[in-house]
Amino acid sequence: MSSLIAKFDRLAGLDTGSKKALWLGRIAFAFLAIMVAAAPHSIAATQIAWGCGTLATVARFVVTRQKPRLRPLDVAFILYFAWSVVSGVFSYEPAVSLDQLRGVALFLVFYFAIWNLRNVKAAWFLAILMIVSCTVNLVWTPVERYLGRGVEVYGLAPDGPLAKALLYDGDTLLRADGRKLHTPEDILNALEQNESVRVLFYRPDFEYAVTVKRADLLPGSTAEQRLGFTSWGKSHNWRSQGFYNHYVTYAEMLQLIAALIFGLIVANIGRRREPSVEQVSIPSRLGMFLSSTPFLAAVLALACLALLFTVTRASQLGFMVAAFVIVLLSAKKKLLVAGLVVAIPIIFGGLLFLHESRDVGFFDSKDDSTKYREMMWRDGYRLLTESPRHLLVGVGMNSVQKHWQEWGMFDKGWQPLGHFHSTPVQLAVERGIPELLLWLCVLFCLARLFWQGLRAARGGDHRRFGVLLGASGALVGFTTSGLVHWNLGDAEVAMVFFLIMAFGFAAAKGEPVVTEQAVATPAA
Repeated sequence: MSSLIAKFDRLAGLDTGSKKALWLGRIAFAFLAIMVAAAPHSIAATQIAWGCGTLATVARFVVTRQKPRLRPLDVAFILYFAWSVVSGVFSYEPAVSLDQLRGVALFLVFYFAIWNLRNVKAAWFLAILMIVSCTVNLVWTPVERYLGRGVEVYGLAPDGPLAKALLYDGDTLLRADGRKLHTPEDILNALEQNESVRVLFYRPDFEYAVTVKRADLLPGSTAEQRLGFTSWGKSHNWRSQGFYNHYVTYAEMLQLIAALIFGLIVANIGRRREPSVEQVSIPSRLGMFLSSTPFLAAVLALACLALLFTVTRASQLGFMVAAFVIVLLSAKKKLLVAGLVVAIPIIFGGLLFLHESRDVGFFDSKDDSTKYREMMWRDGYRLLTESPRHLLVGVGMNSVQKHWQEWGMFDKGWQPLGHFHSTPVQLAVERGIPELLLWLCVLFCLARLFWQGLRAARGGDHRRFGVLLGASGALVGFTTSGLVHWNLGDAEVAMVFFLIMAFGFAAAKGEPVVTEQAVATPAA
């Protein structure tokens, strides 16, 4: 047991300090590991681990009286949050906007992580842990697609209850009053027990709910006859969402982790051979396998397949840009040529799958989602430029939800209420141009730090180089897809992003992030 604790302490960089400080450090690092493992799956578990770990981290700072050093990146983050507070105070809906500061404060995930990542090995270990954990939903995604889901109906009778509820041929019925549907009998049973049932259904590109009434049931001896359709089957066509509640959230998470995996793979290419497996312990063999190129390549293939199944163009483009940047930063010309040769058929296959699944092109001006984004960007530009106040502090976070009518938004109510579908636009309109500039400063500071770290790591430790490549790619991909996605406002995605940025930060420093004190300072 003592040897296991000693190994844990070496990994977490906790070989000095008082007994109380050591235990608080162990608790904080353990919760960081739990948070990293939970991040690709569950926001609840991720935030609980974050909260518990943060308490242990703060307590450790109190015990050791440590004072983290202030860097340009820290100043950018502090000003970014401070301007969000200022914008909230001057918002058209101060109470609503100030309540949204909880989402803005997610950048503290980054600080929780870097305060507990004291060496490169810990950053590499947690990066592998995140990848291995994500493998669970990566394996489940194609399995779920193969098994199918819901009840996909065909041959709807015009006088049947489903057709009267405005359902069409090919729609997939998913839930009835919140309960999953597996057969037509499930729908019929729900209707026989209630006057009406709220049915969630999938139609290519969106999920919506309609009300199906018991009074509209037709006579017959089978569920199909009474519900008014001729045939049904399990659906095998939808936008995969993993264990999340939305496909865009899943796609954004996937492209971040795919970039991290690809960075580690590129760093593995050309490195020296590992010692023979007979010369290392079983845990070391497992670590070697999980970080080996064949395993990482298999996981990357699954991640790309799952990303393809989300049919989310911006996230797919974000990963392609990330992969290209990673290859450029690696300075491996042969890899760049090979990557282009492999990428061409993959891109064309993806475009074909996109057309078959959503009946749209990659850049399609006739696509409804593209039209909606263009409408929101026009509204955002008009709202931003119509007042100096809006340029300075914005209109306030989420104030649009209460003032859209007076501002003439959402096509005067003919389009669904939503956000601006762009991180730069959302920041500028809600919190002003200064907030957008501060966020760009944060991204620039991270990019500069990673670039310096890559220059120092080139030709050295492949683990450090791989984490830096992956974090750099994730930064570029997140920024790229953020042009048409409000990904910074998606809590699940933001937490994964800040965790990977923390991995890159620790790898870039290549040394302890927080200096340990040999002996805790006694209380006065």
